[in-house]
Amino acid sequence: MKAKISMVSLGCAKNRVDGEMLLYTLKDSGFEIVSQPEYADAVIVNTCGFIESAKKESIDEIIELGYLKQEGKIKAIIVTGCLAERYRDEILKEMPEADAVVGIGSNAKIADIVSEVLEKHRISRYDDKEKLPLCGGRIQSTPHYYSYLKIAEGCDNRCAYCAIPLIRGGFRSRPMDDIISEAQTLAKNGVKELIVIAQDTTRYGTDICGKPMLSQLLRELCKIDGIRWIRLLYCYPDRINDELLKTIASEDKILKYIDLPLQHCSKNVLRAMNRNGDRESISSLIRHIREMIPGVVLRTTLIAGFPGESEDDFEQLSEFVNEMKFERLGCFAYSREEDTPAYDMPNQIDEEIKQHRCDLIMQQQQLIMERYNDKLVGASTEVLCEGYDRVAECYVGRTAADSPDVDGNIFFYSEKSPEPGDLVTVKIDEYIGCDPIGTQV
Repeated sequence: MKAKISMVSLGCAKNRVDGEMLLYTLKDSGFEIVSQPEYADAVIVNTCGFIESAKKESIDEIIELGYLKQEGKIKAIIVTGCLAERYRDEILKEMPEADAVVGIGSNAKIADIVSEVLEKHRISRYDDKEKLPLCGGRIQSTPHYYSYLKIAEGCDNRCAYCAIPLIRGGFRSRPMDDIISEAQTLAKNGVKELIVIAQDTTRYGTDICGKPMLSQLLRELCKIDGIRWIRLLYCYPDRINDELLKTIASEDKILKYIDLPLQHCSKNVLRAMNRNGDRESISSLIRHIREMIPGVVLRTTLIAGFPGESEDDFEQLSEFVNEMKFERLGCFAYSREEDTPAYDMPNQIDEEIKQHRCDLIMQQQQLIMERYNDKLVGASTEVLCEGYDRVAECYVGRTAADSPDVDGNIFFYSEKSPEPGDLVTVKIDEYIGCDPIGTQV
């Protein structure tokens, strides 16, 4: 009888892709994959370990699964992902619920590890993190009509607040032929929206070709039949160039949506973060992007309360947000992470002040979004239908301006009974909060 395996995958989309590859490896090795942990023999917790809130979520999940193990509903808990790679044997020592802790470099060995754990062995294994498989089969965990496409692993940027290079290692690109082959398979399986991800998508190809190759990759992806939308996330501002902007502007399948994590605009804070640029250069870049790609939707993320952020630095950030009027924006209070350069920096800021500054930025963004949305009422837009919402008693979907999980949804009425994955045209009638309400036309 096959052992049954379930997975709880936490954190970012890049971690989700790793989890999908783990599931494929297990299924290919003869295990049965089940969606509900309570029906499994072993549960894999694919953890996030990036910031404090994500670590807490991972730990809470392990504890909750521990209760199922105490009740005899599951036999074993295997911890993988970033938290496992970052804290290793500390997890086994501090969390008796865990039967195995597996670093990302050992993902290819997951079938053997699960077998050993089910034989009542307690295991920790941490192969070289650069052995993390970049290529291979996946069991898609997203709805059938969209999928993430990871084009690289690791990061070389070394931002002072970030533990990703410590956890994931240096930047390494996937071969382009392998990426294209995977995208073709996804398209044959019904995927219409490809969401291109990496720690830094704009660096793609520099390590294997000696120059950025993202534009060429995107043009090749556009040739794939069945793919209708290509969305680009995690674009590092230093490597946005005209070749990339021209590619986005000229290719119909590439959504006019760029995720551009800026983190701050003050030169003092950016230097402390080990990032380049200042308010003037970043503002100039944003204006240039909007000139090159009319109607582009820009998403950014910001950090409030970084060590040493003065009142003047924060005022600059506030003015910058009001001036640039990003179509999509998230702000996060700085999370102090051990083993990063920022952890030991002087002038750490009180938690309440950090959160207050973060809240102020998000309040500003709310007003910006309301003004932005007012201008869209009466317009028609293409929508990817995601199903029928029984609570709202209408259909729900996403526009080209909305990435899954991080942006909003559009709710719409229809007499045509669209199916999940259908691309339909919706006229926007009004907004409730930041969510548009419309009618299929």
